[in-house]
Amino acid sequence: MNYSIYAESTPNPEVMKFVSNRMLADKSIELTDANMAKKIPLANELFKLPFVKGVFISANFISVTKIENIQWEDIALQLRIYITDFLNSIEVMNHTENIDQSEVELKESDNKGIIKKEFLGEEKKIADLLDEYIRPAVESDGGAITLYSFNDGIVTVNLSGACSGCPSSTITLKQGIEGLLKQKMGDKIKEVISRNN
Repeated sequence: MNYSIYAESTPNPEVMKFVSNRMLADKSIELTDANMAKKIPLANELFKLPFVKGVFISANFISVTKIENIQWEDIALQLRIYITDFLNSIEVMNHTENIDQSEVELKESDNKGIIKKEFLGEEKKIADLLDEYIRPAVESDGGAITLYSFNDGIVTVNLSGACSGCPSSTITLKQGIEGLLKQKMGDKIKEVISRNN
């Protein structure tokens, strides 16, 4: 079965989501330059294009961040065909199989200061709520969310993919995520902020 790709716009005008009919990766990773992409065949190929600024790969989709002076109308179809042709020219693979979790964490740490850790207590409850209720919606928009910390009622999250730098992410944080966490955990939650902004 060949790969088939379709494009979806995201709330972030700089990012387009390209969805595959097959799984592409077993890990989520955001790459902001070609050096980071060397071990990931699809990302490495995408960074050869002059208008690609960033790539986020997760499960069955790729979110591509473009440079500012290019319009999606001019490149979306070309990029969809380029991705489809590349995937169909190579063997079916897990594009993050050569990346172990410590490398993902190191790349993310270099990129955004993200340190993965095992959450306990209230942090674990928040992380579980984010995974259950928020992550699916964020992924449908071409992004990802992870808990960074919970201190003194302040929930700090990391946003990546289409969510990183998205103009509507502040509204999502305040009205969506903060509202849900306050509903589920009450007065323990004062505010939700993004570590990325």
